[in-house]
Amino acid sequence: MRLCINIDHVATLREARGGLEPDPVAAAQLCELAGADGIVCHLREDRRHINDRDLRILRETIKTKLDLEMSAVDEIVSIALDTLPELATLVPERRQELTTEGGLDVKGNMHHLRKVVQRLQERDIQVSLFIDPIPEQIESSREVGADKIELHTGAYANARTEEQQREMLTVIRTSAQMARELGLGVNAGHGLNYLNIVPLRNVNEIDEVSIGHAVITRAVFVGLDRAVKEMLKQIR
Repeated sequence: MRLCINIDHVATLREARGGLEPDPVAAAQLCELAGADGIVCHLREDRRHINDRDLRILRETIKTKLDLEMSAVDEIVSIALDTLPELATLVPERRQELTTEGGLDVKGNMHHLRKVVQRLQERDIQVSLFIDPIPEQIESSREVGADKIELHTGAYANARTEEQQREMLTVIRTSAQMARELGLGVNAGHGLNYLNIVPLRNVNEIDEVSIGHAVITRAVFVGLDRAVKEMLKQIR
């Protein structure tokens, strides 16, 4: 299982004061040096954290892999086509949300998403769709031509009891197996931390996890290098 670090929250901290620090580009470099397999950032339409300058410099400096989370709107798609991340992860986006709250409705937007996926793939950008672990959304992801899916692990991460966690882990495992059988790569993310990642690492069908908030908050106390290495230890 590979680990990609989402650096959005570094930019959120910067924007809280409207200054220049901390720099998410510097954070990305430290994550790579600590052993992260890739860097994730979300260029939102409202630019509430990551901005165009961040994305441009990240593309120029990242040595591992850049995963650009993005909505499927023309402006952001055009930026992705210019930036050329290794992976574009299409996510739903609402202005009033604090963070992405659920998976993309692929089944309800197949015509539009198929065109966006094709445009990105024509520039050799792999495409992942961030979806809830629901069979019809997995099937629709394959139908629109996605290379991968990223399973939304929010319900698993928010489980209040061990029984609920086990139930959601079963749902994730079944969904990952189904996706692999359909020829899709499988990533996972949302709400994962140093504790709940441990059971998830036994889902062999998951190739990669995207973790941001837990690592950045841990870094406040122990530093980013150690925070990343501790997560790598939990995963591997």
